[in-house]
Amino acid sequence: MQPSYDFLLVEQDGPTAILTMNRPDRRNALSIGLMYELIDCLGSLGKSSEVRAIILAANGPAFSSGHDLGELRDRTIADYRHVFDACTDLMTLIQAIPQPVIAEVAGIATAAGCQLVATCDLAVASEQATFATPGVRIGLFCTTPMVALTRAVGRKRALEMLMTGRSVDAREAQEWGLINRVVPAATLREQTRALAVLIAQSSPLTLSIGKQAFYAQIDLDQHKAYSYAKEMMTLNAMSEDAQEGIGAFLEKRKPSWRGR
Repeated sequence: MQPSYDFLLVEQDGPTAILTMNRPDRRNALSIGLMYELIDCLGSLGKSSEVRAIILAANGPAFSSGHDLGELRDRTIADYRHVFDACTDLMTLIQAIPQPVIAEVAGIATAAGCQLVATCDLAVASEQATFATPGVRIGLFCTTPMVALTRAVGRKRALEMLMTGRSVDAREAQEWGLINRVVPAATLREQTRALAVLIAQSSPLTLSIGKQAFYAQIDLDQHKAYSYAKEMMTLNAMSEDAQEGIGAFLEKRKPSWRGR
């Protein structure tokens, strides 16, 4: 049973957990409170053997407008470090937990909200969604969002977004690799859940191994990446689930995953 949160709604639909940011009046700005709730909830779900995939959604017209600017005015250096430490911890946790995390983006995702989309393993967006890192326009360069954004869309496209602050529509975001799919708003929830269900059909152990390996190798040079990947694939091949899956394929039957 998940605890009750002030800014976050949590539900479970079979093997899929749905986390809905619930600060619509503040455009789901990532306040310290909301970030800590996301960290607590994701950390708990990451330990659950019943959850195979996680969807991160939002109530209201905005996925997230970024940091709560009310927490970034006239503060001490310790206060600012506290905010950006929490943000970094959240983004790191999303990629560290074993389950795939899918962003469901119905509206705008700006600054740290765009960072959140770029950080999630996968992202599905409605045709009305837009993405931007507009901090430069208010004198606060989106430096922490830059980390995730650059890794998602590459240097030149990231710098264009960071230096101009312009909005990118959903189609362009898909072309750039920031999101996976663009769908009609009316089917966003249905299609995001269908993607989660498809992922959840695979072995949770295999997904966990694969997600860990992906992020570990992505910034290595090719030689080191192959050295790491072959060891991980060797260990994966020795697991019960890999042997079950291979056997099921050869015997033309449905596999029965054990998670080990």
